[in-house]
Amino acid sequence: MGDGTVLETMFSARSKVDAELNPLSRAIAERRQRGEPILDLTMSNPTVAGLPYEGERLLTALASADSLVYAPEPFGLASARQAVARSYAEAGHELAPEHVVLTASTSEAYGYAFKLLADAGDEVLVPAPSYPLLEHLARVEQIQTRPYSLFYDHGWHVDLDSVRRALSDKSRAIVVVSPNNPTGSFLKQPELEALLALGLPIVSDEVFASYPFAEDAARMTTVLTAEEGLVLALDGLSKRVGLPQLKLGWMALGGEPALVSAALARLELIADTYLSVGTPVQQALPELLAAGTSTHAEIWRRVCRNQKRLPELLADAVVSPLEAEGGWYAVLRLPRVRSEDEWVLGLLEQGVLVQPGYFFDFADEAFAVVSLLTPEPSFDAGIERLRNYVGRES
Repeated sequence: MGDGTVLETMFSARSKVDAELNPLSRAIAERRQRGEPILDLTMSNPTVAGLPYEGERLLTALASADSLVYAPEPFGLASARQAVARSYAEAGHELAPEHVVLTASTSEAYGYAFKLLADAGDEVLVPAPSYPLLEHLARVEQIQTRPYSLFYDHGWHVDLDSVRRALSDKSRAIVVVSPNNPTGSFLKQPELEALLALGLPIVSDEVFASYPFAEDAARMTTVLTAEEGLVLALDGLSKRVGLPQLKLGWMALGGEPALVSAALARLELIADTYLSVGTPVQQALPELLAAGTSTHAEIWRRVCRNQKRLPELLADAVVSPLEAEGGWYAVLRLPRVRSEDEWVLGLLEQGVLVQPGYFFDFADEAFAVVSLLTPEPSFDAGIERLRNYVGRES
């Protein structure tokens, strides 16, 4: 039964995994096995990032007696969907609770969107560079991704010509991430209008949208302002208030009313098939969002501080941070005298962990991606050590 041929025929192609560690993963494991410290500039888990949480308030909210009653609703409890709608209203965007679909995570919201819009073998357009999970989420739904480019010119922009080139008769949706992970670029109003003009639904990942570094009237904080086409905006507790462990996300629908109604009718069947969101987190959602405001404020303060600190730490260095507008990450341009693998592995030998640009499908080298969620002392120390090392080796 261990024969490779038998295994290949027993399991689905979409579940196939490459069990071999890449060089960076191997080096990390070996360093940790030796007990050597690492300044981790890739931190993405808010629950271990030294952030303040109103713990007692959160736990009390989850202890409601109503959580013992199972009342399945395909799109989630009305009280929870109303809480999501209120959070959009507080940010200046009107949203009908009936247009909110609760999911167990943003990843599951992607799954619902792909099930709704595409059949096996169809294609969705995704940005590059961007979050590598998109390809895996599409694969498990048996659909293909086709990349379109973001280009850098004193800031990141959607290459609309590359979007048009990526279109085919199998294209079913366009995915945008705003602000993008890791480039930190928000979608702009003209870009949204140009994408909608192509006639495909827009799936917009907006989990970092409440973390801008500065105000800009040209950016889109949500695609839900669209009045044409079909738009699906994804968000959740994980980034909004730093509670990924509670496993609650959502999809909000907007655009032409007829298309929204038709999409909701089909989504009801999909959501009713899974009923994946737990009752306790739904019952607690209004209080979780309220209690999470202090955590959100601290995350926002920290990422803005670290983003502002980068140019100061890298002043007159051979490493340069690229312009970004929001989110939790920063992109650093490294000298091209080495490959990204060589830079990243060399930095790890100095005790600093960063991510290589190719993890995010950058078109060329050499880039490193660092997390702005990193606590300030570790962030400053890690960037300083990175600066010194790259300076010596360039």
